[in-house]
Amino acid sequence: MNFPEIPSQEHAMQASLPAYSYMPLQAPYSGYRIPLNENSTFPPALHPFSYDADGVSPIFIGSAILPSSVHPCKIVPALDPKCMFPYGGREHHHRGRYDLLPFDANTMECVPTSHGQIPAGRRPVGGGYEDNGNKLYHGIATVGGVRVPGKTGPHLGGCNVSFAGQEHIIHENYDILCWKF
Repeated sequence: MNFPEIPSQEHAMQASLPAYSYMPLQAPYSGYRIPLNENSTFPPALHPFSYDADGVSPIFIGSAILPSSVHPCKIVPALDPKCMFPYGGREHHHRGRYDLLPFDANTMECVPTSHGQIPAGRRPVGGGYEDNGNKLYHGIATVGGVRVPGKTGPHLGGCNVSFAGQEHIIHENYDILCWKF
């Protein structure tokens, strides 16, 4: 995705436009999101990140909005509810607000990592935060042959994903979603 060049403050003032009305040069920390909830019509024509164990149900990357935290999650439109996140050893079904992160292979990439590490020189896509303020990033781990979006961060020591009713913690050989340079 290419963004227009940001005009200078002086140019914005000459044009009688507020400077903040221009798009940034790079995507924000957490990317451009589509806000949804359990009653939302799922946006058409989006390319899924992966497919569920049945091989046909698409899986998308997202963030579940909770009262005091935001957790990276998986979104599966074929399920009810569509949004699930890992926490406390199990898969939680979320019926509140969640944000879908459209995966864009032109600006994002999955970078191999282990043990909660952020690969040197990489800028991970922000996925949320815990109620204590720890940052969470989008991680992707393979469970049962399925690439499942979940959460990662240095304090987690791995990638936590929800799959088949459980929280799976993968310590080695998973990916972290990063911005391409």
